[in-house]
Amino acid sequence: MRERFNRTKESIDYAAYTPGVWVLRAADLIFLNRTCYNGLFRVNSRGHFNVPSGRYRHPCIVSRVNLCAASQLLARAEVRQGDFTACEPFVDEKTFVYIDPPYRPLTRTAKFTSYARSSFGDDDQIRLAAFCRRLDGIGAYFMLSNSDPRNADPDDGFFDDLYDGFSIERVPARRAINRDGNGRGCLAEILVMNY
Repeated sequence: MRERFNRTKESIDYAAYTPGVWVLRAADLIFLNRTCYNGLFRVNSRGHFNVPSGRYRHPCIVSRVNLCAASQLLARAEVRQGDFTACEPFVDEKTFVYIDPPYRPLTRTAKFTSYARSSFGDDDQIRLAAFCRRLDGIGAYFMLSNSDPRNADPDDGFFDDLYDGFSIERVPARRAINRDGNGRGCLAEILVMNY
């Protein structure tokens, strides 16, 4: 299934809506999401889905109720793809923006910062903070989540410095994805808000 999903990616015309092609692609993605390792979505440098299979005896592939509810909501939505700054022209003082970027690694060995072809490093985190300041200047509300670097280094004030002047809350979050089962525990994450 993963091989078919990756192979058919190259033949899709993303500018055109071809119902049969898109329905099959959506079905493949739902299947992969429900059967891959911990429901993770990640692609490699070629843009190919590369998450290994999970270990499920009887995975629930489709919840009809959930799928129909999502379909009803998406029917009223316009979905766009692009850099996070591409949404700025659509933001005003009545907008709430939730931002969930690739999390900053907590250690030097935890280098996973990419769910797509390009990584999301500290320069991107800095650019994102500048974007949040622009959202605040417009009068929009935003909430951003990220890892808390103080889990690994109590003196690491990267986000505290970056978002100085905004509300930063540290909240416990259970980590479900880690190659080592012992690493799946409760850690602090940060929520940054301008309200």
